[in-house]
Formats: sequence, C-alpha cells, structure tokens
Amino acid sequence: MPPLRSTGADREAEEPEYAGAYRLQACLGAGGMGVVHLASSASGLRLAVKVVHGQYAEDPEFRARFRQEVAAARRVSGAFTAPVVDADPDAVRPWMATLYVPGPTLADQVKRNGPLAPAELRRLTAGLAEALRDIHRAGVVHRDLKPSNVLLTDTGPKVIDFGISRPLDSDLHTETGKLIGSPPFMAPEQFQRPREVGPAADVFALGSVLVHAATGHGPFDSDSPYIVAYQVVHDEPDLTGVPAELAPLVARCLAKEPAERPTPAEIMAALLPPSYEAAAFIPAQRRPPTLPPLLPASSGAWDADTPVRAPAPRPRRRLRPLVVAAAALVVLAAGGAWAALGMGDGRAHSTAPRPDAAAAAFTHWETRLQTAGEPVAPACTSTAAALYCSARGVALARLDPVTGRVLWSRPEAVEGLVWAPVPSGGLFSAIAADGTLRAFTADQGAPVWDTSASVSQEGADPAGDTLLFPTSSGAVKAVDGATGKPRWQRALRGFTAPRFGPYDEASGLVPVFETTSDRRRTSLGALRPRTGEILWQQRLEGDLVPVGTNTDGVLFLRSSNADSQTDAVVRYDPSDRSVRRIPLPYRLDGPKIAVWGTAVYLLDASGRLTALDTAAPSGRVLWELETAAGNVSAPVLGPGDRLYLSAADGRLLAVDTVRGALLGQTDPRLGDGRLGYATTVPAPVVAGAGDRPDHVWGRVFGTAPDGSVFAVDGRDPGRW
Repeated sequence: MPPLRSTGADREAEEPEYAGAYRLQACLGAGGMGVVHLASSASGLRLAVKVVHGQYAEDPEFRARFRQEVAAARRVSGAFTAPVVDADPDAVRPWMATLYVPGPTLADQVKRNGPLAPAELRRLTAGLAEALRDIHRAGVVHRDLKPSNVLLTDTGPKVIDFGISRPLDSDLHTETGKLIGSPPFMAPEQFQRPREVGPAADVFALGSVLVHAATGHGPFDSDSPYIVAYQVVHDEPDLTGVPAELAPLVARCLAKEPAERPTPAEIMAALLPPSYEAAAFIPAQRRPPTLPPLLPASSGAWDADTPVRAPAPRPRRRLRPLVVAAAALVVLAAGGAWAALGMGDGRAHSTAPRPDAAAAAFTHWETRLQTAGEPVAPACTSTAAALYCSARGVALARLDPVTGRVLWSRPEAVEGLVWAPVPSGGLFSAIAADGTLRAFTADQGAPVWDTSASVSQEGADPAGDTLLFPTSSGAVKAVDGATGKPRWQRALRGFTAPRFGPYDEASGLVPVFETTSDRRRTSLGALRPRTGEILWQQRLEGDLVPVGTNTDGVLFLRSSNADSQTDAVVRYDPSDRSVRRIPLPYRLDGPKIAVWGTAVYLLDASGRLTALDTAAPSGRVLWELETAAGNVSAPVLGPGDRLYLSAADGRLLAVDTVRGALLGQTDPRLGDGRLGYATTVPAPVVAGAGDRPDHVWGRVFGTAPDGSVFAVDGRDPGRW
C-alpha cells in the first residue's frame, strides 16, 4: 500500500509505538481520520496498520463507524482487497491491521505516467468489476470508490479503504444533512437520497474511475465541489478520450437512475471474451515503502575541500536558522522549511579522499539536553570545532563534538517551538520564552545583546553578519549581528510586504520576493544585506518561492499551483535573466528541497525523496526513494555523495544521492516509547567540510524527540 496523502503536517507525530502486539515500524502516511503504519507479524508477515487519531477515539459515533469499517473489511477480505489480519476497535486508540499490498494507487499511476492504454483500461475494468461483484456479494456497499482507493498490483487491482462503506443490513445510517464521499466520484443519489444508497452507486463510481484512468480527469470536472455536484445530478458526462469500444459501457455505468446501470456481473459479461493484450501490471518506478535493508556504505570519498552549507527554514514570526560566516560552517535547518545547498556543478559531491587521520577511531555518543517541558527534539548548529544546540529549558548550550559533553549551558524556560541557534557576527542568537532574541558569545555563552520582544515577533532572517527584520508597515530593519545595532531601515523599492529566501554566502546576497494577491506572478530581487541595496529585480510568472542558489549563481525556486502543491522547479539565471520552468512528473505536498549544482532533491510530506536533474531542457527524474518516514526534516547534503534527514521518531537516515539508495538508519529514539506531537522535525548537522579538524571529520549529529543529541559516523551508515 503506497503512502496516503497527509492532510496535515504533523498527524503522524501523535501515533503510538505499538498497536496491540504489533510494533509500528514506519509511517506509510496520514489520512483525515488516522495514520497508516508499516508493521510485521510474529511470523514476519508485512502489515499495514491503521491507527485512529486520538481526537476521534473519544467520539462514540466515530467508534461506531470504525467498528463498521472493520466489519465491512472483514466481510470483503479476499482476492480483490487487502485482507484483514487483526483489529481492535475497542482499544484506547482503535486500530486495524491488513495485509500490506505493494504497488501504486491508480491516482499516482495516472499522475505519473498519464492515461492507461486501451488494453490496460479493459483489464482494469474487468478487475474492478470482479472486485465490486465480491464486495456486493458480501453485502457491502463501498460508497467511496475513487482512483486513490485502487491499488495496482501484479495480480490485478485491489480496492481499499472501507472507512465509509456500509453493510446492506446495517442499521447505522448517514445523518440527515451530511454528505459522505468524494464529489467527483459520487452518484446522483448520494447527493439527493443518501439514505437510499445501494450497490449501483459503486457502479456509477466505477464509471467515473474509468474515465479518469482513460483521460486523466473525471466525467464531471470542476474546481468547485458544488459545481461538480450539480453536474453529477443534471449534466451528461464528458467521455471525450474514452476508447470507443468501452465508451458505451462506461456511459451505462454513469446513468442517472440506479436501475439503468449494469451490475458488476453484467459488466464482466460485456467484456467477454477476455483480452490478453495487456500484461499484468507490474509496479515500476516506485519502491514499496518498507524498511529497506541496510546497504553497504558508498565508496565515495569525503572531500576535505568541498564546503557544505544548509541555508534556512522560513517559518514566519520566528527566527529562521541559516548558514553564515565561512564555508566551513554547517547550519541545521529546522524542519518544515526549505533547505537549499549550492555546492558545485553536476552531481559529484566529492573529488578527493580525506587524510588518513580521518580514519581515527570513532566513538558514538548520546547526550540528553532537554531539562523541562514535554519531550521535543533539540535543534543544533555546528561550527568547525563545536556544536551549539537549543532545547526545551535550554536557550543555548555548547557541546564537545567528540564526546558530547556539555561545556556550558544557558537555561531558559522555552515552552514553544525550538529553533536552531543562529550564528551571526561571531555570536550565536537564540529565542527566549518571551520572544526576545538574545545573542551570546561562542566561547563562554555570555549574553551580549538582545532585541525587544516587539521586534523579534516580526520574524528575523539571518543573512551573513546581518539580521533582517520585516516590520508590520512593510519596511525592513537590518541589524548588525555582532552588536545588535541598526544598520538601516526602509521600504524596499518594488515590494510592499517582502519575504526573504536562503542567503547565498558565495555572492553575499539574499533573494527577496513577493507574490501577487492572485498568486499568478512573483516579484523577485537580490538584496545586499549590509546596505539594503537591490542589485537586480525581475517579475516572473507563477507563485514562486526561492529555495537555493548554486555556485554558478543560478537561483532555484519552487512553483505552487492553486492547491498549494509544488508542480514545478524554476531556474532563474541573473546573469542573462533567463528563466526555465521544469515541470514535475507529479504534484508534491509540502516538499522540503535541497539544491546541489544542477540537481534538486525534493522530500515530500509522505517521505518520498525525488532527485530531479534540471540540466536537461525539460528536466528528468534521476531516481525516487520511499524513505518510509511520513514526518521528516529538511534534507541536508554532505560530502561523499550523501544526503541526510531526520524522522519524527528520532531516526537519522542516510541516502546515496548517486544510486538513490538508503545506506543506513539509526533506531528510533522515543524515550517513553510514545511518538509525541512534533510541529517541526529539526534537520541533522553534517561535519566534515572545509577546515574542520580531523577529529571532527565525518561526524553527523542528530536530535530526537526524547530530548537527546547524538553523533554517528557518517562514513559508515550501514553500521548505525
């Protein structure tokens, strides 16, 4: 079963470690009512375990519906569904375990590869008709058949998610005034007479699904669900693009009156004799979201001369971590933001081996830093010789990167989100509980200056040795990071409410941008932080956000559609003002992005990591990897062709960016065994760049929701 689309950034973070006797190994994704996890039975059978969100577990009506879902799924378990293995609808957190079914959904398949060929469509029609025949024979009406509830496997389509299905003999009816289903695939009677919905409604949905599979859109198409509802009830379906040999059958399925639609058995008979033109569907381009075996470490050498920097997240009204100072500096980008790295041409991340001293003995360490409040992952920043972290109860602490020993700590009653310390002007800044931004010395942690709470609440964007504060009037205030004294304050020409992208250390510039109210155009410019000078300005089409600049000075931006989904990457070259849009093969929800040369790495909300090569005119996908982590940090690139990311359960994962393979991952670190609520997942910190001492070389620092900071050997992820 592929990851479900998440309806929120942090649903997965509230889930327990066990459901009954099954240990939940990884999050496959989140839906509106629950989270689906990968698990294994005692015999090693792979399972998909759905756990209900805590907020619904106390609702008696929802529990009744979940019992109904379990009962319906048990009744229809067979060749055309995901069989139920175990369930406990009466648990504190109700759950249900089904057999794990690998393969993409029909929705994903069409989104990635376009409409199905006629022979494939005929095979899908027969398979879904057989599935509905068995479901209806079991006395169940699905009521929500749609492309995302159809899995494509090498043994035929499987119908999943019986969350709103209803047994024909059930006395649990839909409440008056409530519509349940997905409007583009609902039958007219579901809008008009929801209490009278029967098996024929599934046949109508089948017709809509087949049109989508054949054309990429439904027979009734509009951005408004109200218009769709009107079309379903009153208009004739649009069958343009449906193969001629199937169009009459599909039209019968979409009849307005239930009695005029064929039964599943009649659909199967209409398809005789069977077609042998289409081979069984074999899932491709998509790895099943399991916990992959730990692969041998990449042979790519760590390059002592390759700078690594991880520019900043941009959460509003909070200080945003960003790399500043020398190329040797590595900064942690807090999760839920855009990480961007501009580190050279092409995709070769390393060119020379590290001196033999790098092979010195490595000692793993783990230090619990949190001192107060509910457990939450600390956030850290690394320099050439030290590690600086903030945590609940700790405004700023300095750790020895070799031993993990806390050298000094400055307590602070931090109760909100934890952001990584920001280096600026030789100092480190952290946000206090009252919203005040305070700067400390790097050697002893002595306080040097602080802002007023009213200023810091407007948000701050670090840019080298300057901090940029947007104001409520639309002006920008620039502050010297070393002294806290103002450098300049004024409105920026051409911008009324400017925002800032990741600071580019190589050029000393920070992208400034603003999107029009209709989200159709974006004003883009480059700001010199010390003086406030705008060096260039351009107006581009689309809703764009800067995500990183490479060493050629090319700026990369993500493009969002009307549904706030990322649908393209845009390259803008200030040297010749050329613009190139690279469409993505499918839309992504909330991706975090990293840039390396001409390669862009997109990590979406479901944990799928996609490598996109932007060198080709139309771009191309280099590889895809399912990380089996639903709530993840921003990705951070490092020497040796490596990419690192953290998961909400405290795991640290390493990926080979050449092969798109998982090199290794640590065990979860959850403390009491529960996965608490995590608004953000801090990204890991990578050592091993520039002039770092040999005894620090090769270390990767992670943080976990049990309040700990830990170090692993980045040269050998297979042994984590």
